[in-house]
Amino acid sequence: MNESLVSNPTQILAVLAAVTAFFFWLEKKTGWKLFNFFPPLLFIYGFPFILSNTGILPGKSPLYSWMSEVVLPMFLTLMLLNVDVRSAVKVMGRGIFVLLFGTLGVIIGAPLAYLVFKSGLGSDTWMAFGTLAGSWIGGTGNMAAVAEGLGASGENFGMAVLADNLVYIIWLPILLGSKNLAGWFNRFTGVSDERLAKMKDAASAMQRDKGRMEMRHLLYLIAIALAVTWFSTEVGKILPTVKPILTAGTWRVLLVTTCGILLSFTGARNLPGSHTVAMALVYLFVANMGAKAQIENITGTAIWFLLAAYLWIFIHGAFCLLGARLFRVDVHTAAIASAANIGGAASAPVVAAFHDERLVPVSILMALIGYAIGNYGAFAAAWLCYFVS
Repeated sequence: MNESLVSNPTQILAVLAAVTAFFFWLEKKTGWKLFNFFPPLLFIYGFPFILSNTGILPGKSPLYSWMSEVVLPMFLTLMLLNVDVRSAVKVMGRGIFVLLFGTLGVIIGAPLAYLVFKSGLGSDTWMAFGTLAGSWIGGTGNMAAVAEGLGASGENFGMAVLADNLVYIIWLPILLGSKNLAGWFNRFTGVSDERLAKMKDAASAMQRDKGRMEMRHLLYLIAIALAVTWFSTEVGKILPTVKPILTAGTWRVLLVTTCGILLSFTGARNLPGSHTVAMALVYLFVANMGAKAQIENITGTAIWFLLAAYLWIFIHGAFCLLGARLFRVDVHTAAIASAANIGGAASAPVVAAFHDERLVPVSILMALIGYAIGNYGAFAAAWLCYFVS
């Protein structure tokens, strides 16, 4: 559709912001159980998709490019400021290795699932696998960052969003129900009661309050995020490229990730509000991705991709089980590690609270570790899927 009702970049941004705000308001206001199965993310992507394919929003706009170049590296930087590697390792100990095994399961499971369902998948669907791997290792922010780094289409991003939600509807009850298998699981892995007690006590003493966010904190965060964006964009342009994976866009995402992790070891980690601002920008960016997707480019590949995703998630689960066995980790830690990978910071605390409320702070830390390694692991998964394709 050549003409759209809304075409000015400021107007488009206003619509995207309004859509994003509305669905979070609706979730909070109504408390509908619908959002337990279909979170606001799905609607925040889907509604702009409808608007752009019915002529209300344009399918192409300078705003979309600007958000990829500026908003994405900003939210990635702010998101990674919260990573606290030392605290996570101190409390979780060997549980971190289960998280890493789960990550390895996502990386290896991607090309294996691609290979099994290759006949029904398109030639560029490896980008959708890389995009979903970003979410399954880190979170929504990683998914958006990897999609842009790979140059994935809005349609590939849409498949990843859909599969992410439909698969997690099955996976979350499994993680919650694993609590009932604690006795068998702990005997299977050989974990000691002493380790369980020490971990829970350490988790209880780990709460950290950054204080109330003030105007100056927001200015600090904006300055840091823009500086990292500027640096990573300029350096990414001069680094060598190996298409189709290692492009200037990929380098920019990897550089932003590295800078964000390094900054998390400085006083910048103590700035209040960084995660809140980052997640607001993440969801605004997801709305932007939905607006870019065009319905005529969507094919029957989606159903095959969804089937591949279900196989993929069980490969991840097998790796988590193997990691728990090798490192003698309890069922609570294993479930949280998987949730930190697949569900990210939004879902890991839900699983932790169901298993043992004292582990909620730990679950957040583990999810933040996923943020840190998500982009690296997702690009590796995309690279493997590209060779399979």
